[in-house]
Amino acid sequence: MKKIALIFVLVSILPACTKDLTKLNVDPKNPSVVPSYSLFTNAERALTNTVTSSSVNLNIFRLIEQQFTETTYLNETQYQLTFRNQPDAMWTALYSGALGNFQQAKTFMAKDVTDPGKQKNDIAITDILQVYTYYYLITTFGNVPYSEALDINQPFPKYDDAKTAYYNLLTRLDADIAALDVGSGSLGSADVIYNGDPASWKKFANTLKLKMGITISDFDNTKAKATVESAVTSGVFTSNSDNALFQYVATPPNTNPVWVDLVQSQRHDFVGTSQFITLLNPGTPAQDPRLPYYFAQNSQGVYVGASNGSGNGGLVYSQYSLPSGPLITPGSIGKVTNPDFPGLLLDYAETEFNLAEAVQRGYSVGGTVQSHYNAGVTASVAYWTGSATAAAAYLLLPNVAFATAPGTTPLQKIAGQEYLALYNRGWDAWIVNRRLDYPALVPPPNAFSAFPVRFTYPISEQNVNVVNYNQAATAIGGDLVTTKLFFDVF
Repeated sequence: MKKIALIFVLVSILPACTKDLTKLNVDPKNPSVVPSYSLFTNAERALTNTVTSSSVNLNIFRLIEQQFTETTYLNETQYQLTFRNQPDAMWTALYSGALGNFQQAKTFMAKDVTDPGKQKNDIAITDILQVYTYYYLITTFGNVPYSEALDINQPFPKYDDAKTAYYNLLTRLDADIAALDVGSGSLGSADVIYNGDPASWKKFANTLKLKMGITISDFDNTKAKATVESAVTSGVFTSNSDNALFQYVATPPNTNPVWVDLVQSQRHDFVGTSQFITLLNPGTPAQDPRLPYYFAQNSQGVYVGASNGSGNGGLVYSQYSLPSGPLITPGSIGKVTNPDFPGLLLDYAETEFNLAEAVQRGYSVGGTVQSHYNAGVTASVAYWTGSATAAAAYLLLPNVAFATAPGTTPLQKIAGQEYLALYNRGWDAWIVNRRLDYPALVPPPNAFSAFPVRFTYPISEQNVNVVNYNQAATAIGGDLVTTKLFFDVF
């Protein structure tokens, strides 16, 4: 009788334990719903890692812009872009790592952020970073998937006309600026760059708008002028305290990608080029005060660069100046290769050079070409060295003072100093260099092509999204590194 009673009890309990069998399909270690803020932080990190990286497999613009050269393997220095499939890696990092996560974050923000003002700010800030990401895709490849991108129902998205997409980005940026409410909260610590401060993001958006306007100034001066003047009126960066910095930490995995690429991987074959170091140390009465922050002295205690593309195993790296940082070169004072050195998305020095260019082009932004040029140089020197006094002394040198600086036109003078200020930001240096064609960079010996003015489309797109790839390649004039993009007029 007791056995029968026990069986009855077990049978009566069993349905209660198994009535919701679907719970067995839930993996508690792999949630199907992710908080929007986690997606945002991950996308912000992925974006910053991509534009900051010095990896030969991803971001090789320091090599293309001849800030660095390789002493052993010269493929990237010689413009061989497909050897490690950098276009594929870059495309994936920006579309999947950054844009895809930003898009998902916006979708979830509409559900898990209940305060209307906060939700509006969150979505606007996320969209601003999507605009920023697309800026690099368009200025690198040309026509890219845009209107059908990020749509799971469009596995083979069409490529949008680069100019049309670019102008739509400007429209989005205006909407985001208008949507930001400085009186409401936002992302908080989920935003590593500005801690969710809407006022800072509004200034960032206007500064990006200024940059985007200047980028198209040779192509569409009327549009550029209106864009730049509107941005300045609304408020752009006014000091280094406005800089968009992603603060890395000293321990993996959230460390400075340059540290990962050069120190953690024990790589020593990236050294400064003789061309770049000569610009910083030309033998005039004083060297550029940023030199010891950019590069370290060699084993003999002097700054020496290698001739671009002259390596291939024949150079001993200790004879040349490596990127500065005590963890890679003991005794050096720079921080470029330190694990916690921040990634920089947008800064005040670049802003002042853009304003100098705007004045030269006749835009109403206040100031003079020289005043903005001086402010750009000062901002860069102060950012790296912490010394405004060093910047003032540097501006007195004949090769730096605006009146006597190298260059036959004011735009070349601006470009020359902006090139130096964009050290460690090779991608941006490449964009400016293509627009202003200064300083003139001589291709290395045995280069695989002429100087690349765009990246070819990813091999994955050529193999999978074939029809749309072919249409895009034809539309831009050929999928070649020598095909100029719409903004690169001269």
